[in-house]
Amino acid sequence: MTGRIYVVPIHRPMVVNLQFLTEAITSRFGVPSLPLSLEIDLGRAHDRFRNQYHSTEILAQLLRQAPRDTLRILGLTDLDLFIPVLTYVFGEAQLGGKAAVVSCYRLKNELYGLPPDNRLLQARLLKEAIHELGHTFHLLHCDDPSCVMRVSTYVEEIDYKGDRFCAACEARLANILEDLLGAAFRKASF
Repeated sequence: MTGRIYVVPIHRPMVVNLQFLTEAITSRFGVPSLPLSLEIDLGRAHDRFRNQYHSTEILAQLLRQAPRDTLRILGLTDLDLFIPVLTYVFGEAQLGGKAAVVSCYRLKNELYGLPPDNRLLQARLLKEAIHELGHTFHLLHCDDPSCVMRVSTYVEEIDYKGDRFCAACEARLANILEDLLGAAFRKASF
């Protein structure tokens, strides 16, 4: 099996962050990552009482429009995301599925009254994108405080954890990618 990891801009994420993310995903997973334009109906995902966007509806729309060669598809948005049981989410993924979404909204310094810092935003975005994609490859939350699969409830927790998988998560991911992509897959530098 071959495939690509598509990154879909939703609403108005900065182009520089879209390029950064596709390059970083290619490097981290050893799988080609490309930007992909799709029509996402945000009206279906918007909750007017919360003034937020239901990330599960966005995942469903990504899946319905995913190209045939999709290994994984990641939405990148600047919108405030939620799922009904939580106040907000940085992202959401299907455990063992193909789709994930991540938002810049709560990763920006400006939301916390601090000056803009796009380098810090990209570092946070990378961690959350890798984390959500890790879930699509069956990885669960990890207890290792430095592992990118560590759960993050607050932005400070994202800053604290690393952008790499711990040895156990890396080994599991490598096995899953080899199963999915066959012998041609060479272990990437996670």
